[in-house]
Amino acid sequence: MKSAFLIAAPTSGSGKTTIARGLMALLTSKGMKVQPFKCGPDYIDTKFHASVCGRPSINLDTFMASPEHVRELFTAYGADADVCIVEGMMGLFDGYDRDKGSAYEIAKTLDIPVVLVVDAKSAAYSVAALLQGFLNFRKDIRFAGIIFNKVGSARHFEMLQQVCDDLQIKCLGYLPKDASLEQGSRYLGLDFSEQSETQKLINLLETHVDWRALTPKYVPSVGIIDSQCGNILFPVREQKVLLARNAESFSFLYQETIDRFSSVRFFDPETEVPSFEDIDLLYLPGGYPEKHLEALVKNEACRKAINDFAEQGGSVVAECGGMMYLCKSIVTDEGEYPMCGVLPYRITARKADRKLSLGYRQFELDGKVYRGHEFHYTQFLDKAPVSATQVFDAKGKPVPTPVFRYKNVLASYTHLYQI
Repeated sequence: MKSAFLIAAPTSGSGKTTIARGLMALLTSKGMKVQPFKCGPDYIDTKFHASVCGRPSINLDTFMASPEHVRELFTAYGADADVCIVEGMMGLFDGYDRDKGSAYEIAKTLDIPVVLVVDAKSAAYSVAALLQGFLNFRKDIRFAGIIFNKVGSARHFEMLQQVCDDLQIKCLGYLPKDASLEQGSRYLGLDFSEQSETQKLINLLETHVDWRALTPKYVPSVGIIDSQCGNILFPVREQKVLLARNAESFSFLYQETIDRFSSVRFFDPETEVPSFEDIDLLYLPGGYPEKHLEALVKNEACRKAINDFAEQGGSVVAECGGMMYLCKSIVTDEGEYPMCGVLPYRITARKADRKLSLGYRQFELDGKVYRGHEFHYTQFLDKAPVSATQVFDAKGKPVPTPVFRYKNVLASYTHLYQI
């Protein structure tokens, strides 16, 4: 028997990631195997999950994948776990088109209950009106209970308990207001280079939250996990891949993408010179190359090797930061830094040039449909390059994001879900 539940909130910034990470760490500390999941295309929150669970966190996304595939991933990766915890995204019902692609849709697709995290700062009985709406807005999901965040005192929590009593929803507890538990942020999301005090978070949740009510005895999983073995169900592609990986500069990866290949070798573009012997594909994922330009420039032998490989017809997929690395140079407020030079473009990471490009992306190229997600502030410095195909957002509206096809190189700002 397992337990499975989704942690959601009325809005972003309510504390989902803090409480999700804390519960994952707490249940892991109790000797349980906890399999983490993340709704949507986020590749930063998953790093928090992996750091406390000791196993990769898996993205579940109903825009980039079908509901059947989402269930398949949940089944496969959660098969040997005692507890499966899914962290939602944004507000519970916030999707790319109304509630399409939302955490609500994931909970419904997986048939698992929702734990709702509510920011109770400066609020008391008025929370009842908010909860009443969330509990009754859709009749096809279940709620396992409420966890209040940023609670000011024991008396404050008593008032919030009255709300749950009146609405007949289980109050699972609360997390006290504590600035040290709040994660810092970067211009691309939460700062995964710094961790707040995990043990303190564990202690607070153990003291103030009825965590036992979320264990297998009380929250049984649906049959899609228990009825399957622990094998990965999706087909493996017979490709040998060389993959750039670094803690920050090349780190935005979907675990499923790695697991789909028959063979994967890793190298660090900051410190290593790769060998391209016996590989079918060079994969350069996204990350923060603009934060590590001096190291990337210093490793000139690596940049030259990648340029030679691409010019000689080697197959390359480069996404966002990986695409930036393939370009002629990256310009910052400190200067201009030469990159691989495969693509003849200059990228600006100067503060004055920052402009948010965000959202789901889809396009067709060479008879194949690609889906993914774009999230960056850097831009092309000079005239916008010509795209090899038209790119669209989730609603089918054209967007100016370019896609490059040069020899056997496929490059774009879009983080592709399946390459």
